Amino acid sequence: MAPALRLCALALALLPAVAAQDVTGECRQYTNRSCEECLKNVTCLWCASSRRCMDYPVRRILPPAELCELRSARWGVCWVNFEALIIAMSVVGGSLLIMLGVCCCCCCCKKKSKKPDKDDERAAREREKRRVRQEERRAEMKSRHDEIRRKYGLFKEENPYAKFEN
Repeated sequence: MAPALRLCALALALLPAVAAQDVTGECRQYTNRSCEECLKNVTCLWCASSRRCMDYPVRRILPPAELCELRSARWGVCWVNFEALIIAMSVVGGSLLIMLGVCCCCCCCKKKSKKPDKDDERAAREREKRRVRQEERRAEMKSRHDEIRRKYGLFKEENPYAKFEN
């Protein structure tokens, strides 16, 4: 993982240098020389398979295959090819996305398992008080209705056929 981070840091460090540096010489003059000589100018791209030094195609992010294969293309430093750089950047980017997703899941789970806050507790207490008051009112109304039924002889017996059993 550490080499991938170094590759990413190197790529990020070299990108501003490309924009800031003026072209000091023609890149083609370093063809058939060494990679180190070619890459002293950050606007140059070294192709290891053909030992050519050429201007980096700035209109594209990656050099096209007709110009140089990715595994042979070097830019910035000679020991990093574009193929390894792409793989390293993908691994680092994927790892960051996975870590971000895990952090989001952990935060959501932690919040859900958290004890109910004061508002929830207050609402639960209010609901319980209302339920108790409603049960009291219901019992009071039932006793009042039963009293009125007894007064007028309308009280329902539990078994309406009990009168006829004797």
